[in-house]
Amino acid sequence: MVSALVLNDVHVSYHGKSAISGINLTVESGNVLGIIGPNGAGKSTLLKALLKLVSIDKGSIEIFGKTLEENRKRIAYVPQRSEFDWDFPIHVLDTVLMGTYPKIGIFKRPKKKERDLAYECLEKVGMEHFYNRQIGELSGGQQQRVFLARALAQNAALFFLDEPFVGIDIASEETIVDLLKDLRNQGKTVVVVHHDLSKATEYFDELLLLNKHVIHAGKPSEVMRPEIMLKAYERELSFLREAGVN
Repeated sequence: MVSALVLNDVHVSYHGKSAISGINLTVESGNVLGIIGPNGAGKSTLLKALLKLVSIDKGSIEIFGKTLEENRKRIAYVPQRSEFDWDFPIHVLDTVLMGTYPKIGIFKRPKKKERDLAYECLEKVGMEHFYNRQIGELSGGQQQRVFLARALAQNAALFFLDEPFVGIDIASEETIVDLLKDLRNQGKTVVVVHHDLSKATEYFDELLLLNKHVIHAGKPSEVMRPEIMLKAYERELSFLREAGVN
């Protein structure tokens, strides 16, 4: 089976200053990968490099054995909530319908089939009763669920989420985690930039510990060891000691 992602010696810089360097990574299909690391480690930069939202200086990226352009319709992306204009006047159902555009074309109007799909995706995230609300009227957790529904409407094989749990309620977080695991069980691949280390072993099948380069990658039990984490964070993490990880 072809790997979902293969990165070979990927380098990215901004204005001549290195952001990430020498990234080598293979992600097999049917896994939920968490990208962790300190602030400024290059987590979001790596995600944007995978999506060609930033240029790479060196290296190669394969998605299902091909280029991003050849697989763009198989990819869904949920950026950070801070990147959206929440004052833009759009209803919840119309937001989710945007996920069908890669398949039907941006200049074609969605039909009943697409509208039914969008509503089903809202049901999966528990937001069907809000279908006619303005997106800006929702709470942070509700907004994130809607944008996950939009990603589900794409029927993608590979999902990228940039810090989806920031500023949301516990119920929304649990809903999203359950959905990510359900996608994994369907053979989909999910890559998540994540900041809350206390949940990392519970949420992800694999972890990539990053600090401008790969510190360690593997099973959470392998990565979340104090001596490994110390290499990235340069300080002891108290929650690991309290949890008895050694």
